[in-house]
Amino acid sequence: MTAPGGYDAHDLHGFAHDSIAKGSRSFALASRLFDRVTRERVWLLYAWCRAADDLVDGQDHGGAMAPGHDGQAALARIRALTDAAYAGEPTGEPAFDALGLLLTEVAIPRGVIDDIVAGFELDADDWRPRSEADLLRYCYHVAGAVGVAMALVMGVGPGDETTLDRASDLGIAFQLANIARDVAEDAAADRCYLPVEWLVELDIPPGQHMHPAFRPRLSVMAKWLSEMAADYEASARWGARKLSPRSRWAVLAAAGIYGDIAREVKARGDHAWDHRAATSLAAKLGWVARAGWSVLRRPPQRRISRDGLWTRPRGGAAA
Repeated sequence: MTAPGGYDAHDLHGFAHDSIAKGSRSFALASRLFDRVTRERVWLLYAWCRAADDLVDGQDHGGAMAPGHDGQAALARIRALTDAAYAGEPTGEPAFDALGLLLTEVAIPRGVIDDIVAGFELDADDWRPRSEADLLRYCYHVAGAVGVAMALVMGVGPGDETTLDRASDLGIAFQLANIARDVAEDAAADRCYLPVEWLVELDIPPGQHMHPAFRPRLSVMAKWLSEMAADYEASARWGARKLSPRSRWAVLAAAGIYGDIAREVKARGDHAWDHRAATSLAAKLGWVARAGWSVLRRPPQRRISRDGLWTRPRGGAAA
């Protein structure tokens, strides 16, 4: 089936489905809770995000990074292909054509996508946070902005800044969980997303945070990350009340499934990185059931405040 712009919708939906199935079993499961149209659009956006992230890191759906990879060249390619998607020009690159197809159906302001690309640029520059604010800015660009784009795909209006802030919070919660879980993997790739000020505060020398002698102090930082993730998750859960029932079901299930990663890292303490934290299938299905039950109940009326949480820059989704 040829869609507006000359895109092959059938093939691109199939490609996007395969991408999320390979790249994230958790998101793939949660995405099945959306209605068909929203589900396919979510897959299209995920496919673009996944491919661009892999390009800048020299990976294939995550995994080991290719040695000698030129992140800056990859970034230039991402920008050029994304420009083509916004111009409605098929590229022959399925992930970028997936974005192009999505844009024929959903008006995602370029500023939102540019905020995501800015996250790829931070990784290409081997950027490292100095402060907690730096860390949260990074989490916004690599995940919070994706949450904003996903909310737009789910039908949230571009002027609904309050709900988009909550959508950004969910992405930030996911990324904080990722950072806590992947400290050892990141160190093996010569990356570190722990703020320099945190390392200094706990008297951990630069580049030595994975040394066994510092494991108890490292587990303190994992606890901080996990508790921050819980705050942002709680904010996002309250914001999900503005979504349609099917979308709320999917978002609440994803929040629980991914939130368990941060909770598991915190619970393990010094053993958090003995093996990779993950959510079991039984636990995932449990969250699907709990999220479904919460949707059937009256939405929570007690407002969860965002006071003290980092707020995304304005100008993207409102552009």
